[in-house]
Amino acid sequence: MSERAAPAPRDGFSIFYSLNTRWADNDIYGHINNVAYYAFFDSVVNRFLIEEGGMRLGHDNVVGYVVNSSADYFSPLTYPQELELGLRISRMGEKSVTWEIGVFAHGAALSSVTGRFTHAFVDREANKSAAIPSGIRRAIEALKSPSDS
Repeated sequence: MSERAAPAPRDGFSIFYSLNTRWADNDIYGHINNVAYYAFFDSVVNRFLIEEGGMRLGHDNVVGYVVNSSADYFSPLTYPQELELGLRISRMGEKSVTWEIGVFAHGAALSSVTGRFTHAFVDREANKSAAIPSGIRRAIEALKSPSDS
């Protein structure tokens, strides 16, 4: 039996994005529904890819497809609450990258949720595996902390 994951410390992430929760993010139990977190993860990574990696939505031939995802939940968050989402990578290969996203209540030291997903890059025309585009690779490498090397 494996041990339960622990919340991620804030200082383990090198870039943060703010995100305001919406009323529709809550479930009948009064906290943010697990499905909403996956949308948060996707939004943060794509924002990074657009702003830092030069991704051009609808124009790039090589794109990242999500091939795996998971999340660990530690403490509930709710609407209305401002969140801070930290981004880091846990693995980068020639054709894929695994992202980790820490979801923090504003100013919290530990994540309430830690998610991860893997992007496999694909040439859309050929429908075949492709190398991570150079601009995106440079952005990912810049995101790595010195301890990742």
